[in-house]
Amino acid sequence: MRRATWGRPWAWLAAASAIAVVASPLVPAVAQAASAAPAAGSGRLALVSVSNPRPELVSGGEVLIQVQVPRGSRASDVRVTADGTNVTHSFQAEPDGSLLGLVTGLRVGRNVLVARTRSQAAALTVTDHAITGPVFSGKQQLPFFCETPAFGLAAATMPDCSAPTVVSYDYVNTAGNFVALADPASRPADLATATVNGKTVPFIVRVETGTIDRAVYQTAALSDGQSPTPLRPDTAWNGKLVYTFGGGCDAGFHQGTATGGVLNSLFLGQGYAVASSTLNVLDNNCSTIISAEAAMMVKEHFIDTYGPVKFTIGEGGSGGAIQQYEIADSYPGIVDGIIPAISFPDPLTTGGPVTDCRLLDQFFAGAGSAFTAAQQKAIAGYNDYTTCKSWDVTFSNRATATGSCNSAIPVADRWNATTNPHGVICNSNEQIVNQVGTDPKTGFPNSVLDNTGVQYGLAALKSGAITPAQFALLNADIGGLDFTGAPSAARTDASLRALNAVYADDLYNGVTQGLRTTPVIDARDDLDLAGLGNDIHTTDWSFIMRARLQQFNGTDGNQVIIENQPTAAETAAASQYELSEMDAWLTAIGSDHSGQSLRQKVVRDRPGSLSDGCYLSATNLVHQTLTDPGTGACGAAYPVATNPRLVAGEGLTMTALKCNLQPLNLASYGVTFTAAEKTQLEQAFPSGVCNYRQAGVGFRKPIAPWLSYGASATSVTGPFPLPPVPGSAGSGVPLL
Repeated sequence: MRRATWGRPWAWLAAASAIAVVASPLVPAVAQAASAAPAAGSGRLALVSVSNPRPELVSGGEVLIQVQVPRGSRASDVRVTADGTNVTHSFQAEPDGSLLGLVTGLRVGRNVLVARTRSQAAALTVTDHAITGPVFSGKQQLPFFCETPAFGLAAATMPDCSAPTVVSYDYVNTAGNFVALADPASRPADLATATVNGKTVPFIVRVETGTIDRAVYQTAALSDGQSPTPLRPDTAWNGKLVYTFGGGCDAGFHQGTATGGVLNSLFLGQGYAVASSTLNVLDNNCSTIISAEAAMMVKEHFIDTYGPVKFTIGEGGSGGAIQQYEIADSYPGIVDGIIPAISFPDPLTTGGPVTDCRLLDQFFAGAGSAFTAAQQKAIAGYNDYTTCKSWDVTFSNRATATGSCNSAIPVADRWNATTNPHGVICNSNEQIVNQVGTDPKTGFPNSVLDNTGVQYGLAALKSGAITPAQFALLNADIGGLDFTGAPSAARTDASLRALNAVYADDLYNGVTQGLRTTPVIDARDDLDLAGLGNDIHTTDWSFIMRARLQQFNGTDGNQVIIENQPTAAETAAASQYELSEMDAWLTAIGSDHSGQSLRQKVVRDRPGSLSDGCYLSATNLVHQTLTDPGTGACGAAYPVATNPRLVAGEGLTMTALKCNLQPLNLASYGVTFTAAEKTQLEQAFPSGVCNYRQAGVGFRKPIAPWLSYGASATSVTGPFPLPPVPGSAGSGVPLL
């Protein structure tokens, strides 16, 4: 029996509030608030939006609807209308006695669907949005350069960048490679097979490519040779979806030439469908809110095409991991369980060490040139200082005006202080201007970058790795960045408005919303000591997320960390283990009909075969609780390092984007400073040094999940909540 659900039914807390029993000529009106959709075969008639359980956020002019038929009535007794038009013919009876149907032809705006039997009536209001978006992310970024030909689609024009949908086919050959297939009915001699639910099927994949929310999307699934419909799911599909997310973090202003990837033999070979879009690649779009919207819309379209999804697993590394962690917390239910690889918690927490590394590189090349390699490493905190160099080379330009502009953005359109002051600013914060706002003095987005009061090398000083003179020189000379990202003698000072917005809107990952009830397998390919050098994906970030879960939720029982070396054999073994365990975890939760809360179920229903661990070889997975610092066999094989902010005294949760200050008290350092060194430090910290015993400036719990910034392309909705920080501004409107 198919489950008529968009994913796990528990994830969409507000979905049932849109279901209303309405007055019928045959029955009196009933006033009652539904806390959950009635079960099939109960005493109530009900309409449930399946393709998007938030019927106020539907897009594309269609919606998959389940009609739950009450006991004593037959499916054939039900009549369904959409804005007064009879659409009963679009529905078919399901094995559980309900009806399932795709209602098409919705108009943008409010639509009323009504189901009637001889004794009851029920209504559901569906609000449709244009397939080009936005739905809840607010004003869309302009200009927006189109790149549809990169996917073989017709050339498109801005701002919508829309192109006709194309369906193509690939097959996997016996060598394990994907090969284009002109005729899906053909059977090449080297065609491989896949195994789905114990059944062997041809490894032929249907790939759909089109445009949704201004992005190019792709879906892929095994094909049984017939065109899929939501009322006849493809028999080669296992009913589950993997949604992939790509890495990076950049300013946007272009469509992108890659998705998170859908031709994945691990997923497809077991019958999972795979979906993604270019706005789910953080290097094309460094807004997790826009990514959430794109994923919601693409997933909805997939369900309208293929039918109900049992559950959705998020997958992807680096910036792809950021999106999973952030979407799971801020927009729960889009993904039901996540497998973030080489993870970071969010772009903004990560931005502190990125900026630090740029400043440290500059310092060590100048006034600090006498610092030894060991001293540089002690100040940066990493297992290898090349990590800091890599941050500077690869990502520090995201804070600049045009240093990271994608080649799709013409040079003539880019910002120039003299010739084009209103041009495109390629600063990653441009993607979150709907939240943080713009500084009217500079025209640049408000920023949370800050190093005021940060005592670089504090732990190195206390350990004796650097001298008091070096500590004083470092902090006197380190400086900061100006609004264009250029080096400045002054320390960087964050915008109070931006600080308030990122905490209130959960752009800093507060972990207290959807992540409380989301299964997480943090897949840590260990790159710290892999001999690769210059890698930014350090293991400490997995434990920073764990520390937040422990501190703010009281438990990290919903997060498992698996470490492995980045060899082909270990990566393949870990990936298969993580996928199968996540599937088992979500299946167990969905089958748990106990009266416990979802938060309890997520921890209780974790498979007994799943726990923290590390691979000592591709065939040797050692299970042990992983900690920072590490212990046991895993701690020896995978030592966890720190980063410049942790060396400077910040706690492992790294919650303070801008620290509160306390007076400089040099007598408390346990070392002796000369009069000249004291003067240097007093001048470096005129307002004091970081007090990490206090929460950061502007820190607060997020407003609520599922914030909306409006569906208008030209304005952001309000009213906004009162700011907790004087002079700051709030942000979105909760949809709950």
